[in-house]
Amino acid sequence: MNYELRVLREGVVDTLSVEAQSADEARQLGLERRLEVLSVRGAETAWRQPQRFDLSLFAQELAELLDAGLSVVEAVDTLAHQQGHSGHNDVAKVYQDLVRSLRQGLTFSAALEHMPQRFPALFVGLIRAAERTSDLHGALQRYMEYSGRLDALRNKIVSALIYPSILLVVGGGVVVFLLSFVVPRFASVYRGGGRELPLLSSLLLDWGAFASRNAQPLVIGALMLLALIALLALRAHRRGTLERAAALLPGVERRIHLFRLSRLYLTVGTLLNGGMPLVQALGLAQGVVGGKHRALLDATIDALKRGGAIGDSLERHQLTTAVSLRLLRAGEGTGRIGDLFIRAGRYHDNELGRWVDRFSRLFEPILMAAIGIVIGGIVILLYMPIFDLAGSFR
Repeated sequence: MNYELRVLREGVVDTLSVEAQSADEARQLGLERRLEVLSVRGAETAWRQPQRFDLSLFAQELAELLDAGLSVVEAVDTLAHQQGHSGHNDVAKVYQDLVRSLRQGLTFSAALEHMPQRFPALFVGLIRAAERTSDLHGALQRYMEYSGRLDALRNKIVSALIYPSILLVVGGGVVVFLLSFVVPRFASVYRGGGRELPLLSSLLLDWGAFASRNAQPLVIGALMLLALIALLALRAHRRGTLERAAALLPGVERRIHLFRLSRLYLTVGTLLNGGMPLVQALGLAQGVVGGKHRALLDATIDALKRGGAIGDSLERHQLTTAVSLRLLRAGEGTGRIGDLFIRAGRYHDNELGRWVDRFSRLFEPILMAAIGIVIGGIVILLYMPIFDLAGSFR
């Protein structure tokens, strides 16, 4: 497989293509050539996807350059020169704006804050806290770990939905083909036979005759219905009603709650380990929770400002589980509250991952059976008159 390495060669960021079996092997090949490897990714992935600013990649490459001994201005300027040579104007402009702001005397966090569409408040807050402790490299490492955890869970959920989605599309396509093409032709044959048909077969063939007479309006209506459903789903997602509707399904509401808590714990733990005060960390974490959890988090912040304990305040406002509450209380006693927040987030991440695996293993055969029953039912109803006719010849 072909991999693309971003390497530091004589103070200049360069791109190198290598053939390797894995990303680790590609990195090792770069190290054997005595190059400072900044990042590794599949070359075909880079070719297929449109170029956009990748915050995780930016953090990774910047951390490597800082670890190599460059200052922040030198590291960002090095990355800006590389992007300028690559020809990706939108991405290069981000780096150039950063360099310009840094050379004007702004701190790194202030320069990032000028581009909120590229750098979220959580990342900026983490960098600002790191500037106080002079641990920018550690802050970037913490952000990469945080981003990797969230991406891993998100990718696991998406991967679990791919196969059922393919089944629905293929199965739905077969059903539509049968109802729109096969059934109308059977209807034209049976209607001229003069025999009385079974009730269900008759209803199906009536639909076939109707579809044959009104093919064009049905196609237009189906396309308009699909567009309306997509529009309503998009609007519901933006307003949060889609999540509330999904929560009505058995067992899903608790999983959504765990997903929100997991993101909250990972975010707060990362910010606390970066040196940020608890109340400020919880305030920044409002951007990663939504719906009722945001209101509960606001109430928790108010309770903490009045002097409440961390674990008790979160428990009172339903932002803990039995496991996370024990971990957080242990963190209060040992002073390692940031580490325990992250540990609670990882625990619930793993719990969600196991549930997604179980759900996909159970849901996929059920979905296949349901599609098979629908398709098989249509075929049986089409052939029932033939079976009836064959029985009358005996």
